[in-house]
Amino acid sequence: MNDHPFSLSQRVLNLKESATIAMAAQARELKEMGKDIVDMSLGEPDLDPPDFILNAAREAIDKKISNYSPVPGLPSLRKAISRKLKRDNGLDFEENQIVVSTGAKQSIMNIVLSLINPGDKVIIPAPYWVSYRDMVQFVGGKVISLSTSIESDYKISPLQLKESLNKDVKLFIFSNPSNPSGMFYSEEELAEFAKIFSEYPNCLIISDEIYEHLCYDSAHYSLARFKEISGQVITVNGLSKAFCVTGWRIGYCAAPVEVAKACSKIQGQFTSGANVIGQYASAIALEEDPQKLKSMVNEFKRRRDLFCSELEEFPYIKFKKPQGAFYLFMDVSETYGKSFEGQKISDSQDFCRLLLSSAYIASTPGAAFGTPECARFSYACSEDDIRKCASRLKTFLSQLT
Repeated sequence: MNDHPFSLSQRVLNLKESATIAMAAQARELKEMGKDIVDMSLGEPDLDPPDFILNAAREAIDKKISNYSPVPGLPSLRKAISRKLKRDNGLDFEENQIVVSTGAKQSIMNIVLSLINPGDKVIIPAPYWVSYRDMVQFVGGKVISLSTSIESDYKISPLQLKESLNKDVKLFIFSNPSNPSGMFYSEEELAEFAKIFSEYPNCLIISDEIYEHLCYDSAHYSLARFKEISGQVITVNGLSKAFCVTGWRIGYCAAPVEVAKACSKIQGQFTSGANVIGQYASAIALEEDPQKLKSMVNEFKRRRDLFCSELEEFPYIKFKKPQGAFYLFMDVSETYGKSFEGQKISDSQDFCRLLLSSAYIASTPGAAFGTPECARFSYACSEDDIRKCASRLKTFLSQLT
């Protein structure tokens, strides 16, 4: 029984907690109790930011830059983003089409708030990043989830897209490279999608490209490069992952002018401009040659290869070597129905819960990503932690009955 006279809104009561944040919180609690936790729950690089972005932030502080920025971002940063999109992605966006936000997450929420009315249909291929579905449902949108499997590399086919689209679908959301699968669509695959999307000009597309620099074996390609749909694509990106500055919270979207204006309008009532020191530093950082990030990319590729090699021939699990990002999406469904020390594993939540409580490995249940047969492991951690995770996981699996 409540001992207070107020009640929370139905909106917040219906909203689920982010699964990645929830698992990270549980891992922190166990760490505070003295447990040796291998935390592979959050997608947070453990590498130091490049010197050039740190020096730019120091310069901002030395210049005593501290005032509010314009709501859509500092002009210098929006100019830098416009040049970056042209240089790296072959995209033409003017400054008035760019809105800088407190992380790419806010950019996506701004877009959803700007576009979706109650009952509007939104297609989200699974697996999807944990917040996409909840953002859409928060504003009353109807989510249409497209299923994939390990056999399809967790990617939808052109036929799936064609059969799901109709004049009532208002928005399509995907990440490329994908969080959580680490797979990404090639230029050829995106070209097929572009032909299909061009038949439905009423449908806008959020292309979340936050992991664009973390592509290991082939180059990233932006969906907005296809001229027939360039006016339908809203490109979302940020500096958190590639520049290892997750806590700075600098993200942005590049969108049709009316969408950008709407996002700025919404942001003006919620947060106004993003962290101005981070914005100043980001403007300088984006002018740097992306090749300066190559050592970071190579390090994550090395960790990917190590993790995959350590997991070879483990019982009850299946996975595909990820092509990008820093996640391994593991099919653990063969463990369902088995037990660990008398505790039955019925789903991915059970698997991750037991793995944390017994093997002290923090991962994230695949159900949160719309793929309940899987669990996500982030290898944005040290080599020692990767080896420790593999060893503990092998022991855990060997004890299932």
